[in-house]
Amino acid sequence: MSLKIVEKHISEETVGVELQGALDSDTAPDLEHWLESAVTPDTRVVAFNMAGVTFISSAGLRVIFKTLKQMKARGGQVSVSQMSRGVRKVFEIVKVMPDLTVFASQAEMDDYLEAIQKREQD
Repeated sequence: MSLKIVEKHISEETVGVELQGALDSDTAPDLEHWLESAVTPDTRVVAFNMAGVTFISSAGLRVIFKTLKQMKARGGQVSVSQMSRGVRKVFEIVKVMPDLTVFASQAEMDDYLEAIQKREQD
């Protein structure tokens, strides 16, 4: 599945982006590359509109959290809005266990995240 990246707002200090599709190991590099060109040294806020995200894997989470780390280092912030129930559940689980290694592999974690998101859609 593909990921559509729609630039919503870019100013000196703010980057807004709407994502549509799957944010997984195939599409996460596209978002990462887009962010590398959109986020400047003056950027303090990155806002992700996730209304169109149908699936997120650990690779997608890594891009979001990498951006968060980058913004926190410069006193900025990242916001994530309009998540589906399944995507929101993934973020809730990751928030609860930020420092724990629970899965034996990335594939195992992705399978688990996929099952959660499917269950939340039902």
